[in-house]
Amino acid sequence: MDNLFLYKIIILYMLDRSDIYTLTGSQINDFIISRGYTNSFNVMESISELLDKEFISSTSIRNTTHYKITNTGEEALYYFENRLPNTIKQDILEFFKTEKIRLRNESQIYSDYYLNESGEYTVVFNIMERNYNVLKIELNVPVKSMAVEMCKNWSSRSTDIYSYIINKLDSSSKS
Repeated sequence: MDNLFLYKIIILYMLDRSDIYTLTGSQINDFIISRGYTNSFNVMESISELLDKEFISSTSIRNTTHYKITNTGEEALYYFENRLPNTIKQDILEFFKTEKIRLRNESQIYSDYYLNESGEYTVVFNIMERNYNVLKIELNVPVKSMAVEMCKNWSSRSTDIYSYIINKLDSSSKS
């Protein structure tokens, strides 16, 4: 079996098993390299070919690319999954089991900013669950450095901010 073919099946299998969140290129790369399956160049080449064939789709958020399996990719995996050794499948499932919270947080809690028409920066904060927005906040700030700092702090403070908003807006809670 062609090695690139194997890497593509690994990637499809990973994306198929991460059904409630996307995976970043870095997460895919780290898994494959840490297990000694191949090098970063082959991973990136495999991802590129999967994108070209529309077996996976990508979304860019800040400087991070998130990947998701497409219907075409699911069909391809259905036909070729049996060519993926069970030991690799077990490695992937164990990886998701031990890294589930970290992977989810990295993929589902994110922020971004852009320069808006008024010359200020709009910062967008998101918390997603099962591909639905649980919380989405947009704020305008006057300078880029402030937008960058707010984005940097979002992942570590998002849970507290979400809880604070819920508690302040829920009239049945005791505040």
